[in-house]
Amino acid sequence: MSFAGRVWRLMVGIKDALVLIFMLLFFWALFAILSTRPNPAQVTDGALLLELSGTIVEERTQIDPVQTFLSGQAPLPEFQARDLVRAIEAAASDDRIKGVVLDLDGFFGGGQVHLQEVGDALDKVRAADKPVLAFATAYADDALLLAAHASEVWLDPLGGAVITGPGGARLYYAELIDRLNVNARVYRVGTYKSAVEPYTRNSMSEASRENASALYGALWEEWQAHVTKARPSIDIAMATNDPAAWVEAAGGDLATAAINAKLVDTLGSRADFDARVTELVGESGSGDDPRNYAATDYGSWLQEIGQDTSGEAIGVITVAGEIVDGEAGPGLAGGTRIARLIDEALEEDLAGLVIRVDSPGGSVLASEEIRRAVLRHKEAGTPIAVSMANVAASGGYWVATPADRIFAEPEPITGSIGIFAVIPTFEQLGAQWGVSTDGVNTTPLSGQPDLVGGFTPEVDQILQASVEDGYEDFLERVSAARGLDIAAVDRIGQGRVWDGGAARQVGLVDQYGGMTEALAWVAAKAELEEGDWHPRYFGSEALGYNAVLRDMLTGGGEQTRTPMRGDMTAMLGRAQTRTIHQIEADLSRLMRVRGMQAYCLECPPLMSRQPRAITGAQSAGLEGSSSDFGLWRRLFGQ
Repeated sequence: MSFAGRVWRLMVGIKDALVLIFMLLFFWALFAILSTRPNPAQVTDGALLLELSGTIVEERTQIDPVQTFLSGQAPLPEFQARDLVRAIEAAASDDRIKGVVLDLDGFFGGGQVHLQEVGDALDKVRAADKPVLAFATAYADDALLLAAHASEVWLDPLGGAVITGPGGARLYYAELIDRLNVNARVYRVGTYKSAVEPYTRNSMSEASRENASALYGALWEEWQAHVTKARPSIDIAMATNDPAAWVEAAGGDLATAAINAKLVDTLGSRADFDARVTELVGESGSGDDPRNYAATDYGSWLQEIGQDTSGEAIGVITVAGEIVDGEAGPGLAGGTRIARLIDEALEEDLAGLVIRVDSPGGSVLASEEIRRAVLRHKEAGTPIAVSMANVAASGGYWVATPADRIFAEPEPITGSIGIFAVIPTFEQLGAQWGVSTDGVNTTPLSGQPDLVGGFTPEVDQILQASVEDGYEDFLERVSAARGLDIAAVDRIGQGRVWDGGAARQVGLVDQYGGMTEALAWVAAKAELEEGDWHPRYFGSEALGYNAVLRDMLTGGGEQTRTPMRGDMTAMLGRAQTRTIHQIEADLSRLMRVRGMQAYCLECPPLMSRQPRAITGAQSAGLEGSSSDFGLWRRLFGQ
């Protein structure tokens, strides 16, 4: 029996080893297949087809395959703004491309800075005497901003166009929190730091209203100026001063109303539009193509034009999304991950460094981790510029402070210099249900933090003092970086949010400009001539399996031909989904274990960021935006 048992154990061991080897070979082969990118499709003489069924973002989000498959929902396709600009600018100078087609039927929008960058690239196509044609069933502000740069704007006769302008309402939960007998303990510094107001008020404070009115007023003026410049014939006043009368004058027909206000040029079906494109760029050589016009899709075109790698490299580090502790991202700005990328860049022979920020902030600890990594470059003598995308506020501004020069267009949202934390306790709810706490304490901090029994006065004092000290640290960093005395920084701080134009006036920004200007400034500091350098982006290269997985699930954010279409009613109805996402995010900020934050909750949400789960590793410590014991654990080891 002993011999037979040994043989049996040997056979089981061999079986287990074979299974393990088979699994390793299987996953190796799967990874190899997914990591292999297909060869670029042949470029066709004709149009460059841009089916923008998704959002325009600074950095594409890393896909969690397990979460994606469990949810049963494909992530919203994302287009990196810099890739779109590169593709369109290449199309302007390539004789194979006869025009550009913008299919905006499934377009969900993008930040105003990104939209303007893409719009400027489209202007270069038109300047090369090539047509740009746009089509959609429903246009809203972001789609109209892009379409304004087209030579022909088409609208389905059953569709429509509206201009809503920036702004809108947000949810406030103070009365609900009171009814639930939850105590939302708020620790903050900043008259305008309205990130905590949803948990403490039932309406917007006057200080917050003042700040928001100035901010959104400036963004609205910029939007109108850009659209009017690109499309002088448009009558924005007709569509916005009295929109109900505008639609009524068209007999309730939204498409006719859009024509009357010159928001669009032509009403026609997709077949009519395809026929017009065919007339301009020629017929497709494939009888199976329902469009019938010759076209090269976006993904194939990107692979065809490749990347410029001539000359010396200027490093680009992207800080996109909420700043959180740990390795999160891309799409979230994990402080440890970004600091590591900056250190890797330090080891390279770079001519300079640009930090591209598109973030409302988040974790104080992670923001400081990124700032210290940037300082290591500065100590090495590297010329450093910061380029603001749509948002570089709170922690997003914290990471910008070490730069030698900060660039921003008039549209970015920045500032929000302030610190806060919100921690819920449940002593009132416990009493309501007959739950109480009792015990023996040796110090005022014994057993703290006590979620059910509540905090002692000493705990409240310590947490408020810590937040105030964090605010002083913020002021000192801005003061040293901007050459302003602390009192001046405090006056422009207090959590107040600024548009890029106002931020330059108060000294938070050095120069108007985008990524192009920031790169050119760094090149000049490195004494490089035009053509002697190229940008090298660190950390944005998705893993092979991730890129292919995105292609499988979303069409790569590229050509889907069955976009998320809908008429005006469907488009406006998406607000319901946005409200649900807002509730989810607000609840998460209140209840998740997080710490002291420099986060701009009053900033408009980044278009690319849907509320998503953040793992415990990402949310531990001084983090993100609302409730948290991470700070307490770091202070007291609990």
